[in-house]
Amino acid sequence: MITRRSLLAGGASLGIAAALGVPPVRAAARRAPLGEVFQLGVASGEPAPDGVVLWTRLAADPLAPDGLGGMPNRPVPVEWQVAEDERFRKVVQRGTQVARPESAHSVHVELGGLRPGAEYFYRFKAAGQMSPVGRTLTAPAPGTTGRDLNLSFTSCADYQLGWFTAYRRMAEDHPDLIAFLGDYIYEYGDYKYPVRDQAGGECFDLAGYRLRHTQHKADPELQLAHAVAPWVTVFDDHDVENAWAGDVPEQPDPPFLPRRAAAFQAFYENMPLRRAQKPVGAALRLHHTVRWGSVANLHMLDTRQYRDLYACNGGKSGTIGPDCTERLAPNRTILGQEQEAWLAGQLKSSRATWDLLVQQVFFMEMDWTNGDAKGYSNEGWDGYTASRNRVAAAIDDNKRNGVVLTGDVHSHWAGEVKRDFQDPESKSVAVELVSTSVTSAGNGLDEYPNTAQLLAENPHVKFFNGRRGYVRSVISGREMKVDFRSLPVVTQPYALAYTSGSFAIEPGDPSLHPA
Repeated sequence: MITRRSLLAGGASLGIAAALGVPPVRAAARRAPLGEVFQLGVASGEPAPDGVVLWTRLAADPLAPDGLGGMPNRPVPVEWQVAEDERFRKVVQRGTQVARPESAHSVHVELGGLRPGAEYFYRFKAAGQMSPVGRTLTAPAPGTTGRDLNLSFTSCADYQLGWFTAYRRMAEDHPDLIAFLGDYIYEYGDYKYPVRDQAGGECFDLAGYRLRHTQHKADPELQLAHAVAPWVTVFDDHDVENAWAGDVPEQPDPPFLPRRAAAFQAFYENMPLRRAQKPVGAALRLHHTVRWGSVANLHMLDTRQYRDLYACNGGKSGTIGPDCTERLAPNRTILGQEQEAWLAGQLKSSRATWDLLVQQVFFMEMDWTNGDAKGYSNEGWDGYTASRNRVAAAIDDNKRNGVVLTGDVHSHWAGEVKRDFQDPESKSVAVELVSTSVTSAGNGLDEYPNTAQLLAENPHVKFFNGRRGYVRSVISGREMKVDFRSLPVVTQPYALAYTSGSFAIEPGDPSLHPA
């Protein structure tokens, strides 16, 4: 089985294969005319009670500048197997799918017919080579409570700013499911003083986005996290371009919609997504619900594609003051009308104990300016207060146990969501858990000079830590236990994680209790 010791012993694809008890990929690659084709590892995602999505992408030269991974311009058949044991003595399904050059030789296998709430192992074979083995799980059957959900989540992995140690530490916790909350890549060009050198300049076209994803996927720590558990993913701004909003880019670009189409295509090619999430040009329907028995519903949200333009500040993202009345306009939306109505319907029909809103940007009100002056970020839900109030009302009116999972801000936060932050007497209706980044913003600090004052001026916010890392949780019908996991350093590899804060949340009580 995948153990802590075997994970620590693993490194690149060779280490992952050894950790999972399969022949090393490199040994097989010596006999293959294409070279090593499984250098990007394997992944699974989008668990359902009867199946999951299996993913791999063939790449003989991951850093080929055209983004195509050094693969020939022809289809390549890829065999796949699913077994109940890691040594594949009990194979339950097998088949062949064709990896095509127009999809960058990526493979998405949508499985059905598996047992609910079960553990499986999978692998691929192509060009005479065997891939590393991955572990995955199906979701419990609808209405069942037999299996808790061990969920870990994080966000914001900037390759140039550090080592992906957080992925390794997350894998060592052996989660059932990993949620990634946006900024899986960064589109930027080269930094002046990078920790690691990235391939290619700023991403503008399909080749550029493919190359950036390929370099990330070649990272051994990221491969380890993908191989240990299924993922669910949402995109944020840097998966396309910094601070984009709807059809409007941050800066004048080459035409933005073709750029967004290229980014979406590369995102789909490199993620274990279902066909329902396959982009059509510059459109990708991201929002959907992943159900984990009667324990939790994960509502995957998109706060980028349908949002109104930023309030005030010349329509650009930034800090706005209380005199910006546009942010309070009743018709403003960060989700778009269709997605907002869909979410309200999901909350109304939900029968799970917990409803998790898996999304990207700060949901709670947050005054980021110390002292008497007030300053809000118009990029988060503070720029769309009516939209937030409608979601908060849907949680409250339907008596849901709402927990908002958030990334984006490169630091850990936890707090309570009010039904209406403009009403001083408004009650708490949900909890927000904000994960820090994998690497973005560098090493960080446990506490910044103005942290205590920020918390004092925002009393609904209960916790902060400014290091890199992830959040792990154990979710049951009785409670949700949460540990904020932090790393002291990411500018050097293999730092150990520590728990910087622990909380418990109980059904019917939308508040945080120190654990």
